[in-house]
Amino acid sequence: MSNSRKRHEALLYHAKPKPGKIEVIPTKKYATQHDLALAYSPGVAEPCLEIAKDKNNVYKYTAKGNLVAVISNGTAVLGLGDIGPEASKPVMEGKGLLFKIFADIDVFDIEVDATDVESFIQTVKAIAPTFGGINLEDIKAPEAFEIERRLKEELNIPVMHDDQHGTAIISAAALKNAIDITEKDIRKVKIVVNGAGAAAISCTRLYLKLGVKRENVVMCDSKGVIRKDRENLTSQKAEFATDRDLETLDEAMQNADVFIGLSKGNIVSPEMLLSMTENPIVFAMANPEPEIEYDIAVATRNDIIMATGRSDHPNQVNNVLGFPFIFRGALDVRATKINEEMKMAAVHALADLAKKSVPEQVNIVYDEVSLTYGREYIIPKPFDPRLIYEIPPAIAKAAMDSGVAMEPIEDWDRYREQLMERSGSGSKEIRLLHNRAKSKRKRIVFAEADHLDVLKAAQRVHEEKLGKPILLGRKEVILGLMEEIGFSAKIPIIDPKTDEETERRERFGETYWKSRQRKGRTLSEAKKLMRERNYFAAMMVNVGEADALVTGYSRPYPTVVKPILELIKRDKGITKIAATNLMLTKQGPLFLADTTININPTAKDLVKISQMAANFVKMFGLKPNIAMVSFSNFGSSSSETSKKISEAVSYLHRYLPELSVDGELQADFALNREMLAKEFPFSKLNGKKVNVLIFPNLESANITYKLLKELHEAESIGPVILGLSKPAHILQLGASVDEIVNMAALAAVDAQEKEKRNKK
Repeated sequence: MSNSRKRHEALLYHAKPKPGKIEVIPTKKYATQHDLALAYSPGVAEPCLEIAKDKNNVYKYTAKGNLVAVISNGTAVLGLGDIGPEASKPVMEGKGLLFKIFADIDVFDIEVDATDVESFIQTVKAIAPTFGGINLEDIKAPEAFEIERRLKEELNIPVMHDDQHGTAIISAAALKNAIDITEKDIRKVKIVVNGAGAAAISCTRLYLKLGVKRENVVMCDSKGVIRKDRENLTSQKAEFATDRDLETLDEAMQNADVFIGLSKGNIVSPEMLLSMTENPIVFAMANPEPEIEYDIAVATRNDIIMATGRSDHPNQVNNVLGFPFIFRGALDVRATKINEEMKMAAVHALADLAKKSVPEQVNIVYDEVSLTYGREYIIPKPFDPRLIYEIPPAIAKAAMDSGVAMEPIEDWDRYREQLMERSGSGSKEIRLLHNRAKSKRKRIVFAEADHLDVLKAAQRVHEEKLGKPILLGRKEVILGLMEEIGFSAKIPIIDPKTDEETERRERFGETYWKSRQRKGRTLSEAKKLMRERNYFAAMMVNVGEADALVTGYSRPYPTVVKPILELIKRDKGITKIAATNLMLTKQGPLFLADTTININPTAKDLVKISQMAANFVKMFGLKPNIAMVSFSNFGSSSSETSKKISEAVSYLHRYLPELSVDGELQADFALNREMLAKEFPFSKLNGKKVNVLIFPNLESANITYKLLKELHEAESIGPVILGLSKPAHILQLGASVDEIVNMAALAAVDAQEKEKRNKK
């Protein structure tokens, strides 16, 4: 992607459909005058009076307890430097977005026009009653140290400067495990820290608390080794000044056990690595370019443990592993501060989590057979679903043990359940899906690439490395549109109707005819059909010239599905195909079937649909919990619909007892666990979160998914055809660019899974 295109896309993302990345959404009903009278005057007076009696009631009656301020003055924004408070706002909004999606914490971003330390402190103190916690962000050193110190002392809510402590906590956890793996003695390891800003100082301080000895640390800045005889050192640099006879980074690296990079890219040479001790530990955390490239480092030293800040290499030191969960735990016990005990609890919890067996969902996301604690896995992955219910309890317990928790937790099992509920936002499934697609890029045919939105989607698939697009359509139109949108990549463009595709049409036609010659097709008809893009595209997938197909943007579903069903065989053991939609809801992913294929399935069909849907859900590393829904509950109606569902459930209970399925159930009982447990305690779904709904007929499934999509703004991926031997997926008519991209990512993952299965 060109720099100009990146710039345009970034600006468009922030500007449309409405400016910014976050908004305020009401959490109470507001439809009637009665609702409004409770929300504001006169009803609002009652909680005001209760809070006036006891300020602690503000946590009971307002959002304070789940609200964090992300505050900056814009003096040290990312790698952009001092760009001012207004220019820092997109970053602060982005931080708020991460708080929400990873830990369900609400955020107001506050940009303060104050570079003077005292003015900044007084401003934050004045607005602090609004918030349950303060996240300081992008404030330059050394002012950042004094600001955080004062605010922690003078406020009774958690305050943390993530630029300092986030990287410190994550890297300390990684360092603890790296030292364990190399069997070094933390009291003897020699560490070189390159960088002397807020993050480097905080990291080094935390390493000392972990057991590193101060005399074994050498810190460097842009001028070289920070020595005690250097003049005009800040108090923070003086804290780590050495009296050793060293001048340069090159000299400091000799016989060092650990290198910590928080500086700039490509300043460590292979020769420097070779001068380190056996089993060197190298954390090159400069972004986007590490101090030494990962591939160079591992090629130079085969005994190295290497970590970077990048997601495309093992051992990513990513702050998102820390700050959302640290604040989550602190807020949940109403901690008055984030103290050293809580930070160390985060270090140990993260380090310990990396040693535990990794859920299959994480292996699937990162395309690993089995992630195992070792040199290439010393720290949990950012997409690990356990983070939300492993890290906050450790923080909360440390707050309680250290005496800063105002509201201790008594039922830890219930607390973990609540944390799991907070991780429901379905948008993370898209991130997981895209991450998996990138792990092994597949050739994806876009059968309608001469439509602008389809081509835009193919461009994103190419640029984001989700797959390798093959563009089908009118070549001159595609080339014109590519020029219009700045898509200059050299990728295959095929027009099935042109003379240059004659040989392939002939070959495809003969292959197609051999499979359909006893079903009314003539050879000439078969060859003629290969001029149609959906037949041609399906045949490309069928004969292995492409790995997956995405189509359906411009033509009705029945027209598009016909060539796919004629050309692509069913999977082994599949007698009935079906379709499911993955709905990404605020409560988590919800799979609906059958949404497009079987109009009125029989009980036997419902059994097959349930099995295929369950296998599809497992592809995401999730355990399927299936509710067969209807207008009745467990035999309350004797209708034919109810009977066939009951028959299907009975069969599944008898022959597939390991499958978590029950019905027939009304949709509200299926999705509301409390209602289900109260009325039907015998159900196999009790205590489980239903994530699959099987409908009695196509119209109910199709109507439901389209209502969810339009009324509740739930993102939809699908309909996904289940039961085919090769990936071919059909878009809804007029699908958005995002929907096409997501379907392409899913098609790529589907191709990966089918390839794995065929190798077994």
